[in-house]
Amino acid sequence: MTAAHDPAQDPDRASVEDGTPDITPDQAPRGQGPAPAAVSRRRLLGAVGAGAAVAGAALGAGGTALAHRDSDSGSGSGTAGATAATVDFRGGHQAGIATPSQDRLCFATFDVAPAATRADLAALLTTWTAAAEAMTLGHPVPGDEGDLNTPPDDTGEAADLTPGRLTITIGYGPALFDDRFGLAARRPSALRTLPPLPGENLDPAVTGGDLCVQACADDPQVAFHAVRNLRRLGFGTVLPRWMELGFGRTSSTSPQQATPRNLMGFKDGTRNIDARDEAVMGQHVWIGAEEPQRWVRGGAYLVSRKIRMRMEQWDRDRLGDQQDVFGRYKTSGAPLTGHSEFDTPDFAAKSGGEYVIPDRAHIRLASPEHNKGLRILRRGYSYTDGIDAETGDLLGGLFFIAFMNSPDRFVTLQRVLGAHDSLNEYIQHIGSGVFVAPPGLAAGQDWGRQLFG
Repeated sequence: MTAAHDPAQDPDRASVEDGTPDITPDQAPRGQGPAPAAVSRRRLLGAVGAGAAVAGAALGAGGTALAHRDSDSGSGSGTAGATAATVDFRGGHQAGIATPSQDRLCFATFDVAPAATRADLAALLTTWTAAAEAMTLGHPVPGDEGDLNTPPDDTGEAADLTPGRLTITIGYGPALFDDRFGLAARRPSALRTLPPLPGENLDPAVTGGDLCVQACADDPQVAFHAVRNLRRLGFGTVLPRWMELGFGRTSSTSPQQATPRNLMGFKDGTRNIDARDEAVMGQHVWIGAEEPQRWVRGGAYLVSRKIRMRMEQWDRDRLGDQQDVFGRYKTSGAPLTGHSEFDTPDFAAKSGGEYVIPDRAHIRLASPEHNKGLRILRRGYSYTDGIDAETGDLLGGLFFIAFMNSPDRFVTLQRVLGAHDSLNEYIQHIGSGVFVAPPGLAAGQDWGRQLFG
């Protein structure tokens, strides 16, 4: 189909997106190798309760509070949109899921070290809770200060920065519920390795993991600082498996946010779930009473996919074909049957006997209309890995993250997209992960006691 002229864009309208993955899943064997020499962790157990008290005092009724930033600290390491707002660490659901999407991501996965015990893992998760809560409030990792003979308790690179709406979200992979730590009886019913999916070519180096940590913030240094400190506290108990830095969010979780663009230049997330809609979130995202494992109700399953874009090939394609691939106008984001971004696509419309939105267009195949109403909450980011030394091609694409009440939702969508989507000519799924993100923590609760009961 030859695309008509691009209708005028409505710049003031904010976003909600195609509710599906652009690309597919799984789990590789856990990383092996000698565990690093154990490093003593400072006692942070008391900080869990102390952090909760600080949070209660600092956070307003609306769920956010303002933290102060030194007037001379500048904004050199942050983004233009960096903010001093904090996001509640505790609550019915973990932050970083329904939270309005921040600009930057640091996502890391870990395997439990071969020599680590159940007690080691439980203690680390308790330690991580105190550290995560402190960092989301803009405080350093708790510990004894001023001892010149030991490493600092906090690495320090975020000391002069605002919290930037930092959220830290934890998830557990299928392999964690084997027989190593006595967790088999607590495995969530839908948590299993994703099956092979069409069009994927997964690299074990960026696939799987026992645990994941998603740190999102409006300042990249704040997000990285959070993961770096959790990794440091995990010496001797967990081994880093893979990590991804994301920039330029590729979805919006609230209509109050403008719709972002992916690295192909198209608006991404126009029909995403509005995370403020509790009824929709309850139907499609939050794990509910159908789950036998009560401890995980109120959480969500997290699926991550690293999707490489063939950018040079895409950049040489004509505009009309690019628009047919997505089913939208590139400039305005409007569907090919509409005039503005948020017009509902008319998938039945034809011109000259052909569908105006082609039958293999991404928005058609990913739409709830095409998938019996199935929806997921997208929360992805763009990424770059530099340049291919052999070809000179740019390496980058979409680090897709989505939350849902069953990974089967993603599998169903990806089987359709991976087999039929015109976008497959320009993308390749190369990494994958599936995790369960438990519900939020009540005052005084920590991740260790929540997981082990």
